[in-house]
Amino acid sequence: MRLSGIFGRIMSAVLLLALSSAGLMAQITNPPAVVMVKGGTFSMGCKDGYSDEAPVHKVTLSDFYIGKYEVTVAQYRQFCNETGRRMPSSPKDEWYEEHDKAVKWQWNDTYPIVNVNYNDALAYCAWLSEKTGETYTLPTEAQWEYAARGGQQSHGYKYSGSNDINEVAWYDENTHEKGIRTVGRLKPNELGIYDMSGNAWEWCKDYWGNYTDKALKDPTGPKSGTWRVIRGGAWYNVDDMSRVTSRDGPLPTFTNFYYGFRVAKSVKK
Repeated sequence: MRLSGIFGRIMSAVLLLALSSAGLMAQITNPPAVVMVKGGTFSMGCKDGYSDEAPVHKVTLSDFYIGKYEVTVAQYRQFCNETGRRMPSSPKDEWYEEHDKAVKWQWNDTYPIVNVNYNDALAYCAWLSEKTGETYTLPTEAQWEYAARGGQQSHGYKYSGSNDINEVAWYDENTHEKGIRTVGRLKPNELGIYDMSGNAWEWCKDYWGNYTDKALKDPTGPKSGTWRVIRGGAWYNVDDMSRVTSRDGPLPTFTNFYYGFRVAKSVKK
């Protein structure tokens, strides 16, 4: 019995070592919280906004998960530490000349990670998928807007969770252009999701392109393009950028101190 016990312990140790070597035992200390979004049909876009927000068109989406918060500095730092990737420069260390009136804040674990480009955001999602065995990626533009509107529980607000921007968004008037804010401090939207208006622009998976007037099912945007979609506005922008239909399309290699992201996760069938 004693030999059997020793052998069992040896085999357990070998198994643990093998799992550790494969990276399967490493723990994610603070994984992104996600919210289940029940699918449905909604009218995407806006007839009273900028030209790239039209035409309004019907979109039907399947169920998906989306981040309850923007990915934080602490969450992104673990990814960098484990993969050897370099953390983005903090606003304390690097700044653009036109922003020199702003407070140069240092990284805070509870802030959204910013100064990341599209490829950085996708790399984080790939790492998270490998660590968890789940399928994480960036939300499609349609998923992002549907979630920002409140999904099946939508009240039709102008901003994500309210018609009063100050209830739900950090933008230039209440940050005084002095920097990002801790995630989740303001009112959530109808689905319990925070900061989809303001705080940090959020990368979406799609190429940027013009809308179609055709009804779509689980759209993923144009098949090719030059720019990638960002959504939601940021702490440095005017209120108009924080509307649920507002959109922009920078180069995927571009970074800025108000570009961040949140994750999406597939629903297991």
